[in-house]
Amino acid sequence: MKNLFFITMLVFFALLSCRNEEEAVQKIDQVIHLYIDSLGQDMLNVKIPGSYISSSMNDVYGLTDNAPVSFSIKKDADTINYIEYLAGAKRIGIDSSGNSKTYESKIALQLTKKINNSNRITNDTMTVQYQSTPELFQVSKIWYNGVLQFTKVEGQPNTVKIVK
Repeated sequence: MKNLFFITMLVFFALLSCRNEEEAVQKIDQVIHLYIDSLGQDMLNVKIPGSYISSSMNDVYGLTDNAPVSFSIKKDADTINYIEYLAGAKRIGIDSSGNSKTYESKIALQLTKKINNSNRITNDTMTVQYQSTPELFQVSKIWYNGVLQFTKVEGQPNTVKIVK
């Protein structure tokens, strides 16, 4: 009986050691920092006259016309405001070859500023392209109002600086 238990334990540990301990974990790199500047003025700082007093984001590819996208306004170490977008807009597949896939999201931004006693609304569009492999899902390119503003550089943050 001892020998059977010993042999069973030996076989169990042998099988346990053969399993793949390095399971593939996909790295996710999709946080975007969007800065908007006009002649050196932080346009996302609501305390500065002439800056945007409100902003919203809507998913162009969303299931309904009104598909709000979550974001937050944050400050960097230099106290410059930026929009931090994590995720939330629908991604559509635009290309696929082997293990690599390319997705795209399109976000409509509505930026409002107060001029005199009326609100002036600016409608912009941000298109985000993502590259996906089994090892990595990352932002690869960003267009703002149809102009390429960002191309991924490995190891660098996804920072977009728009000058209006």
